Amino acid sequence: MGESGFEYALIARRAVSFGDSAAAYAEERPDYPDAAVRWVLEPVAGRAPLRVLDLGAGTGKLTGVLLRVGLDAADVVAVEPDPAMLDELRRRVPGVRALAGGAEEIPLEDGSVDAVVAGQAMHWFDFDRALPEIHRVLAPGGVLGGLWNRDDQTVPWVAEMKRVARSSVSFEKGSPNPLLETEYFPEFERAEFPHAQRRTAESMAATIGTHSHVLVLDEAEREALMARLLEYLRATPETAEGEFDLPMVTLAVRGRPGSP
Repeated sequence: MGESGFEYALIARRAVSFGDSAAAYAEERPDYPDAAVRWVLEPVAGRAPLRVLDLGAGTGKLTGVLLRVGLDAADVVAVEPDPAMLDELRRRVPGVRALAGGAEEIPLEDGSVDAVVAGQAMHWFDFDRALPEIHRVLAPGGVLGGLWNRDDQTVPWVAEMKRVARSSVSFEKGSPNPLLETEYFPEFERAEFPHAQRRTAESMAATIGTHSHVLVLDEAEREALMARLLEYLRATPETAEGEFDLPMVTLAVRGRPGSP
């Protein structure tokens, strides 16, 4: 297998690695700033009822924010391909319509939603198949939005933590804003929002333990990485004792559908 084939197989493994850790993912991963979600939905905010699809919804981290920012009267539907993640979403966000499906085959009718949003998921989509599907389910004048939380590596201790936490399968897949302008979505806007998550050394390590580059490791390498990470966090003044804020930056992008 050539290098590109190896990388493709690794991406595929990482993309489906979350289900076995669905409960930990729901417990440890951060949500999204209200301001970022409102910005993504701003172009269609006046529609009533506002119909929103959370695509690749995972355990409902973004779904919960959609409800929190005042969209509980709207028609919010979550679509997630992994059965374990979907079960966790249904448990944690009861009452929201949650369907099995993926970005490449969305189980909704044509023009049935005003907004499609994806939190920490869009970089896993097969865009050749997903963008036509997203375009299909969007109503005229709708909006496609993506959100990504990224640790703020301008902070020295955060940058060093990221270095310590690298594994043998780390790569840059999942870098923010993988979207390219196409006939389906000819232009995207982007904005950044400050964000933070309250952590301890142990919960910070647990969060990193839910990242795909850790989940796919063999047991020996995973244990060595987690031990190394905890040693660093317990020895670093900013993280050694009690709770601290993990500084993050949330990237948000939004685009309006074109006419292919």
